[in-house]
Amino acid sequence: MPVSVLLPFRNAATTLEEAIATTLADLRRDDELVVVDDGSTDGAVAPSDPRIVTVRTPGLGVAGALAAGLARCRHPYLARMDADDRTLPGRFAAQAAALDADPSLAVIASQVALIGAPGPGIERFVAWQNALVTPADHARSIFVESPLCHPSAMLRRSALDAVGGFRAGPFAEDYDLWLRLVAAGWSIAKLPRVLLEWRIHDANTTWNDPRTSIDALRRLRARHLAVLIGERPFGIWGAGREGLRLSRALEAAGVRPAFFVDIDPKKIGRIRHDVRVIAADTAIDRVGFTRELLVIAVATRGGRDLVRGRLEGENLVERVDFVCAA
Repeated sequence: MPVSVLLPFRNAATTLEEAIATTLADLRRDDELVVVDDGSTDGAVAPSDPRIVTVRTPGLGVAGALAAGLARCRHPYLARMDADDRTLPGRFAAQAAALDADPSLAVIASQVALIGAPGPGIERFVAWQNALVTPADHARSIFVESPLCHPSAMLRRSALDAVGGFRAGPFAEDYDLWLRLVAAGWSIAKLPRVLLEWRIHDANTTWNDPRTSIDALRRLRARHLAVLIGERPFGIWGAGREGLRLSRALEAAGVRPAFFVDIDPKKIGRIRHDVRVIAADTAIDRVGFTRELLVIAVATRGGRDLVRGRLEGENLVERVDFVCAA
């Protein structure tokens, strides 16, 4: 199936040429590259090439530029690319083959390698992303963080259209899209191969835009998680800072926990946000009997997996009896 590659940019003169060159080198005969110049002022210009379609927009922002470029894309598969990254050989063919093979897949991404000057935080984050491969991996991690790197993704155009396309707002447009796709029943997955080099630098929107701040990401997760919860009673596992912050975000989204859970004896029995903190054993018995939902909000490194392992050991099922959200 032919592929449209969508690459928006603004003021990317130092990296655009390399990003486009690595993309063109991997295009097949019927593929196309749609570049969107979203109001550049630094002289950044896409080269002239018969495989390139150039769109110019007046500084709409990422979501607006993506929507404008999408309108010019001709093919049923849409690969993303950014102006400061490098596509590696074989990427587009491998991703198109994966979408061909599994009609339930809305998105197939790849593992990524970091270039630039990443710190330990981004290295841990990318290692976590790269460890998620299967649709089940991504579904169970969707409320923890954005589970894949946007410029490494290829999307099925029909799935993108079905959930309303790229959406602008006070949130990360890519994470919002992954959440909507999973909520609509689509699968997302990742090829267990490094097929993109992701550049990290001080100007990265990912790290500087208020839409991608920790608080903004928490609010976005909470809005989508509140839809999943609906009218179902639920408790938050974690009566510490992260659990309390998530509780406030969920209340703002219209749902309120019935209880908190903690393993610290000093916290058990206390009241947090007018809700009682109960012991882990009590919560497990309660959920097993009443089928209430547990929302895991444990921010300590390794804590989420410890709680997950304990709940699975009690025959509780992820995304049925509990969901991880931190």
